[in-house]
Amino acid sequence: MTRSQLIAQIRQKRSFLCVGLDTDVALLPECVRHLSNPVVAFNKQIIDATHDLCVAYKPNTAFYESRGVAGWQDLVQTWQSIPENCLSIADAKRGDIGNTSTRYAQAFFEEKSSGMSFDAITVAPYMGSDSVKPFLAFKDKWTIVLALTSNEGSADFQHHGPANSPLFEQVIQKVQTWASPEQLMFVVGATRGEAFTAIRKIAPQHFLLVPGVGAQGGSLADVCRFGITSDCGLLVNASRSIIYASNGADFAERAREEALRMQQEMAVELNKINF
Repeated sequence: MTRSQLIAQIRQKRSFLCVGLDTDVALLPECVRHLSNPVVAFNKQIIDATHDLCVAYKPNTAFYESRGVAGWQDLVQTWQSIPENCLSIADAKRGDIGNTSTRYAQAFFEEKSSGMSFDAITVAPYMGSDSVKPFLAFKDKWTIVLALTSNEGSADFQHHGPANSPLFEQVIQKVQTWASPEQLMFVVGATRGEAFTAIRKIAPQHFLLVPGVGAQGGSLADVCRFGITSDCGLLVNASRSIIYASNGADFAERAREEALRMQQEMAVELNKINF
């Protein structure tokens, strides 16, 4: 999915919601646990209930890879279930020396290699350009680079450096020299609302993938106040608050209700910028 196609979907659906498919077998509702493939059945019902309200889906690959071959097969089938008009993001947080990163990219971008062809992948940039550029070499694919996260340990590294140029800002400044906003996004946690102002001064056009709204307590209003652009420029992710809105037989209905609530809030924010 290209940038223009993504913006068109945001405009059409009045939404910049990304649904995180962090599907934990231990948290599946009883009503699907007896099925032959409960994870895929659960994911498909979530997708069917929410695809008109969101513009992206983001499976966290650890929840699938941790279950070996069966989990990998579930990831393939989940990718196959994501509609073409929704951006598919492999939340894999990969990053290694060049030839290894190329193999990671093939695993998630090349259907002939792995059975999957995600539109985007999350990448950790700590090893520098030769760990990120192999992902950028794939035409019409997005690389989403970790920049400023909202976990407690983020302070260990991301805020180090001069007060006027912490490490996360240096990362953004450097990484955006490797690709254009047509191919590159950054991850910025929703609980870092005030930091969006500084980030937008550095990267005014790039899309930002924003986790942390919903169960983690981030404010959609604050994210939009500091981070929204004339093209929207945001993908706000919610995982647990949507997919685990209920642990009963009504889980898909409740997921839709929560996704609809967020979509309606997003429509208000888009109207504010005359989008």
